[in-house]
Amino acid sequence: MVSIINGCREGNHKYQKILYERYHAFALKTVFRYIYNYEEALEVTNDGFVKVFLNIEKINYEKEADIIKIVSGWIKRIMINTSIDLLRKKMLLPEIGCIPDYVWKISDKSDSADQMIIYKDLIMLVKKLPPIYRIVFNMHVIDGYKHIEIAEILGIPVGTSKSNLMRAKILMQKFLNQKESLSECRI
Repeated sequence: MVSIINGCREGNHKYQKILYERYHAFALKTVFRYIYNYEEALEVTNDGFVKVFLNIEKINYEKEADIIKIVSGWIKRIMINTSIDLLRKKMLLPEIGCIPDYVWKISDKSDSADQMIIYKDLIMLVKKLPPIYRIVFNMHVIDGYKHIEIAEILGIPVGTSKSNLMRAKILMQKFLNQKESLSECRI
């Protein structure tokens, strides 16, 4: 991985392609939690990779063993910020469109089959949330941002971030209860 990062720092297209192919599925799935239109999600992912390659020299690591974790986290953060930039530009309007089924089949070496099913179900429930609740829920619960970071990124008060998360959790619980009651009726 060190040689890939060093190759990208030198602007070597071969290494950029390797990094892109290695992290594309991961990046696309991260973007899909924010952008549900497939074409826009692809565009945001590609824009995110442009930012990755333009800023690759900012990746710092002390131990080679940590580099994969650091690169994954860094790419994830760029993809989230690029997604939020688009949503801000669109004034956080909900996206029109759906996630095609074949997207869930894009292999991401970090996922097991069970995790993939749970992840898909979770994302489908999160998609039902109003845009601002969805963004805060994604950022806090799934991506691990603190409320102060969310507030800073979205330009909202910390209290608003907390209340949006609380409302999102209430709605998610409602969605889960509805899903359970539908499952019980089918049995």
